[in-house]
Amino acid sequence: MNSTAGARSSRRSDSPPSRKPNLKAVEAVDTSYLEGLIGYNARRAALAVIEVFLERMSVYDLRPVDFSVLSLVTHNPGITSRQLCTTLGILPPNLVGMVNALEKRDLVERHPHPSDGRAMGLHLTAAGQKLMRSAEKTAAQLEADAAGKLTPAEVKTLIRLLKKVYL
Repeated sequence: MNSTAGARSSRRSDSPPSRKPNLKAVEAVDTSYLEGLIGYNARRAALAVIEVFLERMSVYDLRPVDFSVLSLVTHNPGITSRQLCTTLGILPPNLVGMVNALEKRDLVERHPHPSDGRAMGLHLTAAGQKLMRSAEKTAAQLEADAAGKLTPAEVKTLIRLLKKVYL
């Protein structure tokens, strides 16, 4: 036997015995740790709502962020891009492309801001107003469906608590 083989075999005998993994089958998955995390629960709830949102808003060709932008323009005619970015946490370069796409769809238009000569205010077009009337009705029904297991008081509490996390 050469010295290298001897060294290898002596190392093997000096190493601790390997432990066999627990080979029990998992009958019921323990999610108790995850279920105690705010992020996990918020994400699970968001995924459940967003899945339905995507289905129902597909008729309007709106993603959640498009809907949010258009909703803010609906309720704040003349809102600036800077205000949209701040409110929604969107980076300006991302918003520019989004607004351009909404403008190409004839949903929004830009007009000079009345007090800031450098800024442009965003306004819905007639087509944008019509689309948002329908889309917001769809969103309201979606919210009612998503909150179907909650009482109105629980819905208010849930929204209040979620806002405490992200505001």
